[in-house]
Amino acid sequence: MTPGRPVPPPLATPILPDAGTLAAAYGAVSPDSGLVPLTVARRAPKPDDVEIAIEFCGLCHSDVHAARGEWGGQTYPLVPGHEIVGTVTRVGSAVTGFAVGERVGVGCIVDSCRECESCLDGLEQYCEKGMTGTYGAVDRRNGDTLTQGGYASSIVVDHRYVVRVPASLDPAAVAPLLCAGITTFSPLRHFDVEEGDVVGVVGLGGLGHMAVKLAKAMGARVVVFTTSESKVPAALELGADEVVLSRDEDAMAAANRTIDVIIDTVAAPHDLNPLFRTLRVDGALFQLGLPSEAMPPVNPRALIRRRIAYAGSLIGGIAETQEMLDFCAEHGVVADIEMVDAGHLNEAYDRMVAGDVKYRFVLDTSTLQAPAKEADA
Repeated sequence: MTPGRPVPPPLATPILPDAGTLAAAYGAVSPDSGLVPLTVARRAPKPDDVEIAIEFCGLCHSDVHAARGEWGGQTYPLVPGHEIVGTVTRVGSAVTGFAVGERVGVGCIVDSCRECESCLDGLEQYCEKGMTGTYGAVDRRNGDTLTQGGYASSIVVDHRYVVRVPASLDPAAVAPLLCAGITTFSPLRHFDVEEGDVVGVVGLGGLGHMAVKLAKAMGARVVVFTTSESKVPAALELGADEVVLSRDEDAMAAANRTIDVIIDTVAAPHDLNPLFRTLRVDGALFQLGLPSEAMPPVNPRALIRRRIAYAGSLIGGIAETQEMLDFCAEHGVVADIEMVDAGHLNEAYDRMVAGDVKYRFVLDTSTLQAPAKEADA
C-alpha cells in the first residue's frame, strides 16, 4: 500500500428519503455471534457534518472487548472501529475546512458537550458530560441513536471531530495512529519529552511499538522493558536503544534511577514497584493499559522518595490528534500493520487475543459486501 493509492469513488448506495445512505459493514449482533455482514444507516450530512467513504479501519483490542460484550452493558447490533481513514464525499453547508476528495481521519471521539472546561481546552476526551464514542455510544445530537463505527463503507461525522491525513503517509498505516498513536503521543507531549530524555516503554504490542517510534522521533533514548526474551530483536528493530528483561533482577537493578518517564502499555496485572525504582527524581509513570483485574498495590514510599508521579492518560483531544499526525508526517512515523479483509475479521480477533499480530491489523473496507436494501443498525 502506498501513499499514492487512488481515491475510490463514493459507493453507489441507495439514497434514503432523508438523503442519508446505507453502508456495508461488519459487526456483532450478540456477544457470541462473531462479526457478520451488516448494513447500517448513515444520516444525511447536517450543516456541520462531513460524509466520508472509509478506505481503512484499524482493529483495536478494545473492539474485541466491546463486540464480545466483555465490558458489559453492550447494545447490539454493534459495528466496531475507531481508527478510520477515508475520503470526503459530501460536506454540510456550514463546513469550510474540508473539501470533497480530501483524505481525512476519525478517531475515538465523534462528539462532546463543547461547553465544559475540558472541551474548551481542547481536551474533549475528558469532557465533563462524557465524550461520545465512535461506536456503541448514545448520539445525543442525533436522536439518541447508537453510534456505529468504522468497519463500514462510510460514516458521517461532525467536522469538529475530523482530522486531516497528511498526503505523505501511507493511509492504511495511518489508521492505527488515530488510537494507538495518539494514546502514546499525548503523555509523551504532556511530559515534554525532548532530545536527551530517557523514555521507558513497558510492553511491545500495538501501543508499545508506537511509543518506541514516537519517543525516538522526539529525540529520546528509549529503553524497552519486557518479560519475553523473544521481544528483544523486535524492540531493537523498532529503534529501541536498550532492552531490559524485567524478570532479571540484576538487569532491573542496573536500570535503577536511569529513566525520566515510563509509558506502561501492559493490560494485564503487574507489579509497578520495580518500575518505579528505575525512575529518576521527578520522573513519571503513565499507565495506558487497563487490566481487567486488580493490580498489585503501589508502595507510596517509592513515589515519595523521588517525587515520582503515577498518572493515567486517555487518548487525546482533536487538536492534539492533528498535531500528532503532522508530527508523524514530519518524521515519517506510521504503524507497522498487517492488512486484513472483511472475511478474516474473526480470525484477526482471535489472533489479537493470542498476541499474534505485529503490530496492528487494518481492515481494507474495499472487501466489504455491498449493502443490503434495509439497515440492520
